[in-house]
Amino acid sequence: MRRAALILSPWLAIVATWYAVHHSGLINPALVPAPHAVAARFAELAQGRLPLDVLMSTRRVLTGVALGIALAVPAGFLLGWYRHVRTFVDPLVNFFRALPPIALIPLVIVYFGVDELAKTVILFYAAFFAGVIVMYEGIAQISPIYLRVARTLGASDAEIFLKVVVPMTVPHMLTALRVALGVAWATLVASELIAAQQGLGALIQDAASFFQLDIIYVGIISIGFIALAMDLALRALARRLLAWQERLA
Repeated sequence: MRRAALILSPWLAIVATWYAVHHSGLINPALVPAPHAVAARFAELAQGRLPLDVLMSTRRVLTGVALGIALAVPAGFLLGWYRHVRTFVDPLVNFFRALPPIALIPLVIVYFGVDELAKTVILFYAAFFAGVIVMYEGIAQISPIYLRVARTLGASDAEIFLKVVVPMTVPHMLTALRVALGVAWATLVASELIAAQQGLGALIQDAASFFQLDIIYVGIISIGFIALAMDLALRALARRLLAWQERLA
């Protein structure tokens, strides 16, 4: 009961604050739809376009993240393991990481058109650079003592890689995946600026065109809860895969 209360308390506080702002008179109530009005709109959209929007956005995010992490893991390993490669490539990685994906939309449209490929490229870009930073920073911090001990015990290079390096990089892979998923969901609306007809980003943009604030809230809350559900699933997976790892919490 105590754990349930701790989990529910911040959400109840947000709803209470939301109602307080709505009824306070400090802001025009028309600009802050009440939670029950947003819930009613959610129920209405759930019978219509919302499930397809959720499906399309989730598919785009998962595709972009899967491709981004598939490349970020080996790239992060090379950067973290080989100092000379890191010295050569690190400035480029940090340069492109700082570029907001939304700024690249005009170029993406020119080079990739306005179909699904363009949206996937934007999400891939966001996921890759988020993941590669986590990977190479984590790998670079692996203590060399583990490698020395393995060599002292007669392990070959292949055994060191498979039995020492890979297990120690699994936590960083999962962290990179979590970070990449968060960044991809944060970038979703920008990617769906590219002529999207379905998707939560498209839902938000369509609602903004007609000043339908309750629908905008539905889209934003849906993105947040889907991202939260995915993160909780990854955390549960991490606890199962990393049961051997000592943790403070």
